[in-house]
Formats: sequence, C-alpha cells, structure tokens
Amino acid sequence: MLEERYPEAIKVRLVMDNLNTHAIASLYETFPPVEARRLADRLEIHYTPKHGSWLNIAEIELSALNSQCLRRRIPDIESMRCQTSAWQNHRNNRGAPINWRFTTEDARIKLLRLYPKL
Repeated sequence: MLEERYPEAIKVRLVMDNLNTHAIASLYETFPPVEARRLADRLEIHYTPKHGSWLNIAEIELSALNSQCLRRRIPDIESMRCQTSAWQNHRNNRGAPINWRFTTEDARIKLLRLYPKL
C-alpha cells in the first residue's frame, strides 16, 4: 500500500493499536529483509494507548459511520463529503450520552502512584 497510495511520501504516519501483528517484525515475515527495511524506514508508527476508554467510543463511532452511511457505493468524493457531513450533523444534533463507569474515585485508587502525596 505504501507503494500504491503514497509513492511520493518520504514518511507515512501510521496509527495502530497494540495488536501483536502490528509491529515492524511483521514486515520481515512478509518481505525479504532489504525490502522490509526499506518499507520500515518509510513508516512512523504511533501506537494507541493500551487502556484508553476513549478508543472504545471512537471505534463505536467509526463503526456507526460505516454501517449507517458508508456501507454502499458512493459515486464520488464530493457525494461522500456531503453525505458524511449530513450524517455527522445528524449524529451530533441527536446526541448520545456516554455512561462512564471509571469514576474519579476509581482513578484515585488505581492511579495512586501517579499522584503526589498531599
């Protein structure tokens, strides 16, 4: 995909979760060493936090976008922009509450070592 979509890019920033296959080592399992190294040098990898509750919300939102708006043929980029914008406006105006279960009290207990003693 680097060669097809980003042939001119010197570096491609790649955001990935911490799945065990999401590592540079996977390139070496797939390509000859010289090719794997060349591809690896073009990637700037950023891993998402392992325990980020906001990631679940982002994944849910992207899943909703896909199933409610993008799961069909869209003829051109302008139509896609228009339709995703309309979907986003509707979604934002409708609102959907989030039930946070990790309370401040839970954080104080679990993250005690990160807070200074008062």
